[in-house]
Amino acid sequence: MGAVHAKSADNAGEVGGGLFEFEEPIELEEPMPKPQIKLEGVRVRRALDSMGCFREIGVFIDVSSGPDATPEGLEVTFQVKELSRVVGGINTTVSENEGNLVLGVKLPNVCGRGERVAAEYSVGHRASSNFSVAAAKPFPHRPRAPTATATLYQQNHEYPWSGYKLLDRGLLLDLAFHTSAATKHNLQWEGLVRDTSVINKSTSFRVRESSGPQMKSVVRHIVSVDHRDEAVFPTRGTWVQFSSEVAGLGGGVAHLKTELNVQANVRVLDDVVLQATGAGGALHDVFGSSLPDRLFLGGPTSLRGFRQRGVGPHADSQALGGKLYWAGGVHAWGPLPFTSARAGVASLLRAHAFLTAGCLCDPDEEGVSWAAGLSGARVSAGAGVALRLGRGARLELNYCVPLRARPHDVTAPGIQFGVGADFL
Repeated sequence: MGAVHAKSADNAGEVGGGLFEFEEPIELEEPMPKPQIKLEGVRVRRALDSMGCFREIGVFIDVSSGPDATPEGLEVTFQVKELSRVVGGINTTVSENEGNLVLGVKLPNVCGRGERVAAEYSVGHRASSNFSVAAAKPFPHRPRAPTATATLYQQNHEYPWSGYKLLDRGLLLDLAFHTSAATKHNLQWEGLVRDTSVINKSTSFRVRESSGPQMKSVVRHIVSVDHRDEAVFPTRGTWVQFSSEVAGLGGGVAHLKTELNVQANVRVLDDVVLQATGAGGALHDVFGSSLPDRLFLGGPTSLRGFRQRGVGPHADSQALGGKLYWAGGVHAWGPLPFTSARAGVASLLRAHAFLTAGCLCDPDEEGVSWAAGLSGARVSAGAGVALRLGRGARLELNYCVPLRARPHDVTAPGIQFGVGADFL
């Protein structure tokens, strides 16, 4: 437990973000200005929360007392309850329209300074499996409150839309920090050994060319700026995420890859929200890049109305990916059209209508310029319902109508089911 004494200035003291007002229960002939303190900006509170080793952090505020107290003085007391030495749990995650069951165990405060070690094993409904051991160390008192993480992992995934399965074993080093309350950066180095193999005998020869082991070393930077009021069903605000990576500092793969995702939300009526989304990416292959490094588009979480990875070059109905893509969408969100939709379980549901468009191409393979390759837009529209899954994911059930497609695309008209954390 700790105490922080704050004295408000004549024009309301400021200590960060968020506004909290207090009224003194004292009757005076002249009204007294309200002392103000921005509670979220109190560094002690943010430092305690970022360490991740407390179950509860209580904040109690009262007028200051004692011989040196002033009428404007405030006393802030923090009461904390620490997590157990060993914490285990079962939860679910989503990745590329696949649900995963995760079993995990965590040591939340190994050395007493917020260090934590976690081990997780996950299995997906498409025979994928992952295992990882991660050690993290926060530095809450340093500028920008960085957190350093080292993760050893093994990932085993199948991609039936492209006819291959992937086994990755590697080490990921991550340094996460904030430059503002809404801006987060991740600087990463990843070294891995990748083994790509075919799923069955019908796998295309174009896919078989990428089979075999590879070593890869990647330096990556991810920056995201999030001004939304929430991530799943935002009603206002914008979100921008830009990632760039350089592969080739060791290993047998060298390329440059960048991707951009944007989202803007505005409330037009009391319960109706209009949302605009956009995405784009580019891959420059220097040498050694294989099928898993390429860009893909299509599916219930991106360009709806097309099969997963259904847009762009294909060989024997198996997606080959591309090197350039763009996509965008306009969405309308609102409550379900019945009275109880604003309370209980129905409050987790939203009605959804959309219009999406996008294009993915490989100019080198198609023998066209990048401008010509990106001009062949695919378009789809539809409507459906979405269900919130926790704080970071949702489930969508939509009726989709592809309005424009190319001959080599694989469309998926009708009912389409999607689950994920990031949607176009």
